[in-house]
Amino acid sequence: MRISTKGRYALCVMLDLAQNGTDGCVALKDIAERQNISKKYLEQIMALLNRQDVIKTVRGAQGGYKLARTPDRYTVAEILKLAEGSLAPIDELDDPSAPQAADWQLMYVWQGLYSAITDYLEGITLQDILDHNAQGFDYII
Repeated sequence: MRISTKGRYALCVMLDLAQNGTDGCVALKDIAERQNISKKYLEQIMALLNRQDVIKTVRGAQGGYKLARTPDRYTVAEILKLAEGSLAPIDELDDPSAPQAADWQLMYVWQGLYSAITDYLEGITLQDILDHNAQGFDYII
């Protein structure tokens, strides 16, 4: 399984909003600068997230974007699924009637992988990432 740029950037945007949107809205240009992502590309990602009601858009001079919920209410899996469409390692897990049906003898392997990926990513929230980053890095050699 491979996460696309859109999925990685969607996660970065949501994390940026969680970090910087505690006192109000965050301007798109500020996110673009901090994350080193094209403003044009971010507009597409924000439109996707806004359509799914995971962020709020506020118009006006003090407008921008903010999370619709608290950071502990977003999982990494939810954000990646919105951006990627699916986390399934093969198409047949989303559509078993797909014409290029996988070797059914191996289906349990793909189902197990999908379950492991989903369970892991469902267990991580934006707040978990914020808390982890706040602890800093402690390297022991």
